[in-house]
Formats: sequence, structure tokens, C-alpha cells
Amino acid sequence: MKHSVDAFKRTQMPKRSPEERIRDFNEVALGFTEEQALAEAERCLQCPNPTCISGCPAQIDIKGFIAYIRKGDFEAAARKIREKNSLPGVCGRVCPQETQCEAACVLNRRGAAVNIGGLERFAADYALARNLQFTERGEENGLTVAVIGSGPSGLTVAGDLARLGYDVTVFEALHEYGGVLTYGIPEFRLPKRIVKAEVDSIAKMGVRFQRDVIVGKTVTLEELFDEGFKAIFIGTGAGPPLFLNVPGENLNGVYSANEFLTRCNLMKAYLFDEYDTPLYIGGEVTVVGGGNVAVDAARVALRAGGGRVTILYRRTRKEMPARVEEVRNAEEEGVRFMFLTNPVRFTGHDGWVNSVECVKMKLGSLDE
Repeated sequence: MKHSVDAFKRTQMPKRSPEERIRDFNEVALGFTEEQALAEAERCLQCPNPTCISGCPAQIDIKGFIAYIRKGDFEAAARKIREKNSLPGVCGRVCPQETQCEAACVLNRRGAAVNIGGLERFAADYALARNLQFTERGEENGLTVAVIGSGPSGLTVAGDLARLGYDVTVFEALHEYGGVLTYGIPEFRLPKRIVKAEVDSIAKMGVRFQRDVIVGKTVTLEELFDEGFKAIFIGTGAGPPLFLNVPGENLNGVYSANEFLTRCNLMKAYLFDEYDTPLYIGGEVTVVGGGNVAVDAARVALRAGGGRVTILYRRTRKEMPARVEEVRNAEEEGVRFMFLTNPVRFTGHDGWVNSVECVKMKLGSLDE
């Protein structure tokens, strides 16, 4: 292929209009069509030494799966991804490619990186839509492993070990599998059907799943070893949320993002007419933080009835750890951002929060 200037122009994934999508929790990004995927795959230079792979934590053969898409062999592309990644439908949607594989793409030098995440999602969705299963497992080695937690790390470990021939059982404390993929990431970014499909694929590799098991209460680590498990992987997530330690943070209406998103995503609080989980949202909503969780919370609040939603971040836009695409989506939907702003006090009336007192911040030198 002769690489013209157009080779450095990224194919944008289509998405629903802001006016339409803020009315519901349906997925925003629509995914590539076959034509769009072929066009974007053609942009890949097929480098002899692909630097993109060095930026991928899962070490997916990115050059290889994109080569299959270029040929129109989408099934082979999906199979190639599955060799290293048990969660392609998830990673294609929420993995921070812009700081990983795409950051290492050589096209960044003159234009925009190949949309690796979009192509991964395309291949994964192609396989899912056709019920293609790539569930080969390695030769049985007779060793059993317990995985505590069914979040992204637990699911990845379970899939990797199954491919190596281990007998794996995943124990989940909650009544739904997926961990943060289920309770933390909103439906409009990661549909729950995708998480369920990924879990089902891992189960078809011979991995067993048990829900409502709190290791340490329902069963102890010692008891798991006594049952014959030779190793235990503990992937229980980030743990309890951290608060700001400022006056008024215990007022009603002040939520941790963990509680707020769990109520919406796992307990379906946004469907209060159908589910009995209350979620009290005022006409003015303030979200503190600059990561993906903060942006998710803001966009959820907007859809759940928050009249005006503002994100407060103590640094500038440049330092925000949230994905650029998600920040852009939030702004398109009407979320406001106030940078170099940090809350120092919440005040309220009759036990309910009604205002936030902030200070203006100034960037200092980088931490050591």
C-alpha cells in the first residue's frame, strides 16, 4: 500500500448524538462498520518491529490481528486477540489505549495513531454477534487454582490459567460477576451483556464460577487450601473508597463514587420505577475528581436527573487521568469542568448537602 497523507488521518468511530444519548443509558459508541474497520486497518503500517505491542499490557499481537482485518478475515482476527486476551470486548471499549498501545504507534509522529481499541472491539463484536467461541484450553496439568474476585484481574487470570491447563474456580462475593466492570462502569460505556458474554466464554474454557462467596467469612483461605487448591490468586479490587476528610462530607447527598455507581449500575437505581433502590440527585450536582470514575459519575448523574453537573478537579485539563475521549463525550453532553478547584467544606440544611465551598489551586512542581 502507498501511504498517502490520508494514511495519517484516523477513522472516527460513530457515536450517538449528545441530545439522544443523555436521555438513556444505552451505549454511546456504535462501533466500526466493516467498511470503516477495513479503512482503519489499512492505515496500519505493519511495522517490522511493531512498537504498539510493547505498549500493550496483555502483549496482544496487534500487528497480526490487524493484518487479518485488512484481509477481511475477521474471525481470524478475533481468534488472534483471544490468544492473549480473555476480555477483548471489554478492553476494546474501556482500555486506556491512548496511553498504552496507541501511544506507541509510530503514526503518532506525523498524525494520529491507528485506532487499535476500535479495531479490537470490532473483531470482538464480530465474534460475539456470530457466537464464535475460542475456548481452547491447555492440556490438563492436574493443578487447581482458586481465584478470589471476578473483576478484570480475576477474569484475566482465570482465562490465562485455563489456557495453560489449570483447573480454576472463581469465587465472587457479589451476586453478579464482573467486579468493577459490572458495578463501576456505566452501561453507556460498557454494556453488561458484553461482560456476561466474556464471563460465559471463560466458563466454556472449563473455569467454574461461584457467586455470593465472601472469602474470609463464607470460607477461609485455609479451608480453600484444605479443599485441594494449590494456589490462590487474590483479586479483590481497590477496596473501600477514600474521602476528602473535610467538614460536611457525612451529610446526606454526599456519595462516594463507589456507592453512587454501584447503586446505578448494579442495583439499577436509575430505573427507580422498576427497582426499589433510591438515588437522590438534586438539580445541581458536583463531582470531585479527574479520573474516569469521576467522569462516569458525572455522566450518570446527568442521565439520572441531575440538572446541572459540574466536575471539580484540583489540577488542569492536561493532568486529568481520565480518557480524552470520555472527557470529550462528557463535555458534548453538557457536563461542566472547573479546573484548579478543590472543595474544602460541604454545607447543608436539615442534614442534606446544599453547597460546596472551594479554594482555587495553583500547580506546583512535579512530585518526586
